[in-house]
Amino acid sequence: MKHILDTLNPNQRKAVEHIDGSLVVLAVAGSGKTKTITTRLAYIINKCGVDPQNILTLTFTNKAASQMRKRALKLINQECSIPLLCTFHKFGLLFLKKNIIELDRAKDFIIIDSDDKYRLIKSIAKKLKIDIDIHFVSNEIAKYKNSLFLPEEAVRRAELKEYKETALIYVEYQKIITKDNLVDFDDLLLLPYLILSNNKELRDEISHKYQYIMVDEYQDTNELQLKLLQLLLSKHNNICVVGDDDQSIYSWRGANIRNILEFNQSFNGAETIRLETNYRSTKQIIDIANSLIEHNSTRLTKTMSSHKGDGASVKLESYIDETHEAKAVAKEIKELVKSGVKHQNIAVLYRVHALSRSIEDAFTKESLQFKLVDGMPFYERSEVKDIISYLRVLSNPYDDFSFMRIVNKPKRGIGKATIEKLKKEAVKQKLSIYKSIENLSREELNILVGKKVSGSILKLIKNIKLLKSRSKVSLDGFIDLFEEKINLKSLYENLSDGMDRVSNMNEFYGYFNEKVKYNPEIKLEEILNDIALYSEQDKDQGNIVPIMSIHASKGLEFDYVFIIGLEEGFFPLLGEGCNIEEERRLGYVAITRAREHLTISYVESRFYKGRRKVMEKSRFLGESGLIKSASLKHTKSSPYKKGDLIKHKKFGMGRVQAVNKAGKDYNLLINFGGEKKNILSSFVKPI
Repeated sequence: MKHILDTLNPNQRKAVEHIDGSLVVLAVAGSGKTKTITTRLAYIINKCGVDPQNILTLTFTNKAASQMRKRALKLINQECSIPLLCTFHKFGLLFLKKNIIELDRAKDFIIIDSDDKYRLIKSIAKKLKIDIDIHFVSNEIAKYKNSLFLPEEAVRRAELKEYKETALIYVEYQKIITKDNLVDFDDLLLLPYLILSNNKELRDEISHKYQYIMVDEYQDTNELQLKLLQLLLSKHNNICVVGDDDQSIYSWRGANIRNILEFNQSFNGAETIRLETNYRSTKQIIDIANSLIEHNSTRLTKTMSSHKGDGASVKLESYIDETHEAKAVAKEIKELVKSGVKHQNIAVLYRVHALSRSIEDAFTKESLQFKLVDGMPFYERSEVKDIISYLRVLSNPYDDFSFMRIVNKPKRGIGKATIEKLKKEAVKQKLSIYKSIENLSREELNILVGKKVSGSILKLIKNIKLLKSRSKVSLDGFIDLFEEKINLKSLYENLSDGMDRVSNMNEFYGYFNEKVKYNPEIKLEEILNDIALYSEQDKDQGNIVPIMSIHASKGLEFDYVFIIGLEEGFFPLLGEGCNIEEERRLGYVAITRAREHLTISYVESRFYKGRRKVMEKSRFLGESGLIKSASLKHTKSSPYKKGDLIKHKKFGMGRVQAVNKAGKDYNLLINFGGEKKNILSSFVKPI
């Protein structure tokens, strides 16, 4: 252990050796935070003698958890048991598998993904005769859950028409997923919170079990995750969080930067240790990142320095339009590849997805291998979803949504009219559609849907029963039997893109068989839950040049980075709902992805939304010191925007209706359950 500690710098070592009490490690980009947190984990086990089973380490992606686990295991005494190191949502899943019975629900619940959620919301909206954007409703329900708003509370507090309608849909949505024993992604945190908050004995037991808790990327936590952590710490105060407020870029999905800014208030007696040495980037890259982020007012003071020292100058390029910009970037990258630079050591980053088109075209013309990283995730492809839906029905016969998806795939002559009859029969019997069909005799089913369709349905039910029975014995060879009985490939192989679709199905089958090969005892439910937790971020991008949004680049690093589109309105984004401080943090993240070489570009005009627009240089070019411009605005933005949920000490929770400048502060018009008040922004907190 002494040899390992000797590889750390003084502040890293100080963080590792701080054991009891609360600690926040403020780690600038490239400062070795993963090394610090994994070494601390090993130190607690090897040096302090703490049982690994009493330590919980949480992060945000499966990829990050996997990398940290591998690095930690190399440092930990091999005779020890393995500590729990996983994502927040994986922890929630493991907790619910043991404790969901506390909510009078069965342990065989199924996790639904975003596509399932959209379909369910759409069906509810149709039933309630509400015309509303499904994605908006889905996002609001997620916000409600992560802000600890149960359906009744959402209904009570809704003020505007669209929020009232959303709340009504939320009520029905929660009823259905509870009845069908389904769990959405946000429930993986909300339900454990509800269980722990209402059961002191269990709360104390879990807190006693996990005597030391560590959290990576703490700046990405939301209100619910903070509250859950506080419950897990009910019997002690041993928490160490690692993060960087300057890299908080996920407010749009609920992350609350105040969790890290106000850590000392949430966890009493907290110590702060700063890791300010960047081991990734050269001084030239670090200097412009520092210059840019210093323009933010809502941040903890840090000064990042480069361990590498001097390197190549940061290049700033100007082009006539997006075609010239893309062509120049593609040609330069082609030369880099020819000179021996590996594809995966180069990246093109942008703030707005629309900017990828010109880059894709230019790469294609230059015959450069590339991958648009932000494309459709594999498990959301229609043909793959069909397989997963079949497997879900085998696992949970009460899953009506999956059953409705597969009942006519491949085609069995079962149309909308037949499905409506099956639905009505299920309601009549107070059972799921699958179970209600099982409950009918052949004669009764013939009368309900007709003899021909009845035969198709009964054959499907027979095959499902056979596959379900086989899956409980062993999954070895299961996929071959599945394709033989269901013949799902026949649905796609004759389509114009059938080859690609069948290839995707084969890839899924290969993934399934590989899972079984390396874990012969694995259960179907485990495979389904692993798929539901899978993140597109976790995929290996292979031997290609990645083209991606800055959000997708978080946590990655490259020798050569090209950031395109540095124009006002594109980067930073401007307008209602835009937070200029988060835009700067995105700029800081983009810049610090580069290890050795960084090229930033802007154009004089850009074709966008059907017309050519003359562009103004991004204010970030001046703020980072790349250009000198006295005309660039130095405005500080409100941390709030219309529609945000906030909390006031006296008036409780409310929703922002309007934002206006008021001296050094902002005047917020807030609706508190129907009563509107003007409150200065310094007196409220975001939820």
